[in-house]
Amino acid sequence: MIIAIDGTAAAGKSTLARRIARYYGLPHLDTGSLYRAVARDVAAAGHALSDTGAAAEAARGLDPATLADPVLRLKGNSEAASIVAAIPEVRAELLAFQRSFAARRGGAVVEGRDIGTVVCPYAEAKIFVTASPQARARRRYIELAGYGVETTEAAVLREIEERDRRDRERRVSPLRPAEDALLLDTTELDIEKALSAALELIDKAGSGR
Repeated sequence: MIIAIDGTAAAGKSTLARRIARYYGLPHLDTGSLYRAVARDVAAAGHALSDTGAAAEAARGLDPATLADPVLRLKGNSEAASIVAAIPEVRAELLAFQRSFAARRGGAVVEGRDIGTVVCPYAEAKIFVTASPQARARRRYIELAGYGVETTEAAVLREIEERDRRDRERRVSPLRPAEDALLLDTTELDIEKALSAALELIDKAGSGR
């Protein structure tokens, strides 16, 4: 079974996807980590994030073993990822890796922003996770504080709104729910309630209701 989890930044989809993967005993891929890693490698090589050639080269040479690098979760890397993610050549380079991961025997849980629409349009279950910008900013602020990053909730809200704009307006694979995706709004839900709701949606998708 392939479960596609898409949604907006800081809506809780990564935590939710990990919990869903554990529940079903499936491997999990956070495709956002691919783009954060590409941005990291482009910057480390001294190139501008908007450098198409450098970004495509970084995507081609990406080492999946580095995706667990905790630096990728720090402030600024999500914004950097959205810049390289808007480059068609980068998305093309990473598409085969994502599809190969999803196609492994038994299936997988794959999360991102274009999984249900582009990477795995054939997924048995598609969930689009969202929440209000204010709720997402609060969650992201708490997460960053846990890493010791100094910022403000207002600054995080501005970054999230800008990220939403870039993701929705990019020319290739813009952020949008698949036509057959089931919506999960986590604004008022903690992780346990969100997981319960997600499992119900997956069961609904699997039963064809």
